[in-house]
Amino acid sequence: MGDAPKDGRPVAFRGGGFATRPVGVVGPVVLVAVIAVWEVGCRTGFIHPLVLPAPSEAFNAFMELARSGLLWKHIGASLQRLVVGWICGTALGLSVGFMIGLFSLARAGLAPLVAAIFPIPKIALLPLFIIWFGIGEGSKVATILFGTFFPTVVATYGGVDNVDRSLIRMGQSFGLNWFSIVRKIILPGALPAILPGFRISAAIAIVLLVAAEMIGAEFGVGAYILLAGSLMATDQLIAGVAMLSVLGVAINWTIGRTEKYLLRWRA
Repeated sequence: MGDAPKDGRPVAFRGGGFATRPVGVVGPVVLVAVIAVWEVGCRTGFIHPLVLPAPSEAFNAFMELARSGLLWKHIGASLQRLVVGWICGTALGLSVGFMIGLFSLARAGLAPLVAAIFPIPKIALLPLFIIWFGIGEGSKVATILFGTFFPTVVATYGGVDNVDRSLIRMGQSFGLNWFSIVRKIILPGALPAILPGFRISAAIAIVLLVAAEMIGAEFGVGAYILLAGSLMATDQLIAGVAMLSVLGVAINWTIGRTEKYLLRWRA
């Protein structure tokens, strides 16, 4: 009663903690508005069709690709390369990241190496991967693997470093062994940094996928975009870019749902 105002009115709760609230309708409305303005600009001549085709033309190009039966060949080839490269790069990145975060010897030897190689644009190494692994699937998967490995390493050992050390000391004082401390304290404490790193590595993987598929690939979204650009078929080019956008949104949504599930203890 001591905190209540003198007139007896209840005090508003002010401990929201900057928690966001879902406003699901805003995103689709903004997207539809942008597409509508784009379509109107093309139909009125404000936007030249050679510069940027109308969304309806890009949709017609997409439907034509679907009717030809090539859509699933392009998407299937890209998804196979993306999934294999991202999973392998993420698994290796998690392993090395935890080694750096947990072992002093690994940190002393590997952390400077990661810091030296991480800033190198991985696309610049694609010719080297072609020499090593050939112009087939090996070089494409290796490019994606290499590009996703380093951000995963940095996010992982950064998350391990940010775990509250008092929790680790508490676990040690209760007699927990090393594996139990890693599984019950360090891993959950590092997940808030590791999972956003997955978003970054997935976006990098899509960029590298397109670059790799533009060299010596018969099927793939990147190969489709390259062919459309060489033919000046801007409607097909925009359709290919839209496919990449949808792929990125789907991956981001999947990681977001996984993040909400694994980090539900923070709510």
